[in-house]
Amino acid sequence: MSHSLSSAEPGRTLVLGGARSGKSTFAEELAAKAVGPVRYLATAIPDPADLDFAARIATHRDRRPADWTVLESADPAAVLSASAPEGTTLIDDIGTWLTARIDARDAWESPRGTVSPDADALVAAVAAYPNRLVIVTPEVGMGVVPATRSGRLFRDEIGTLNQRLAKACDEAYLVVAGLPVRLK
Repeated sequence: MSHSLSSAEPGRTLVLGGARSGKSTFAEELAAKAVGPVRYLATAIPDPADLDFAARIATHRDRRPADWTVLESADPAAVLSASAPEGTTLIDDIGTWLTARIDARDAWESPRGTVSPDADALVAAVAAYPNRLVIVTPEVGMGVVPATRSGRLFRDEIGTLNQRLAKACDEAYLVVAGLPVRLK
């Protein structure tokens, strides 16, 4: 398989940030600046009854350039393993993907690590991906300890997964108040 990256262009970039930090906008800017077409993997699984979440999804849709290829409700591990088209793939975001995986395994009350096979598959797919990749993920755990078991489970699982993804990526940014800070 040919490798579309120039020597000056990083292969895999992880973009972390809190809610409304500007992480998705920054990641979209990185993807738009890259060479070639953009494939956007939207991981959210919309719930028609959740109007607030539907509005968030609509904001993301409205912001995307019309020439980007969009895969909605995508499983990034499966998509990355199946194909690597020329250009850039943008995944937004790992938090909604992880939530869907915990839901699919009915694991909200299960021990930590129940979604490890899913996380393992994602990290392996990211590490093996041959073309430009930008990954958006929430950075959590910087505040109070969540009051619920499910909140603590998500915080712990995403924290561990973010560490693994950061190791697999060539560069990482933390976005705070719309300002990207290069971590690696």
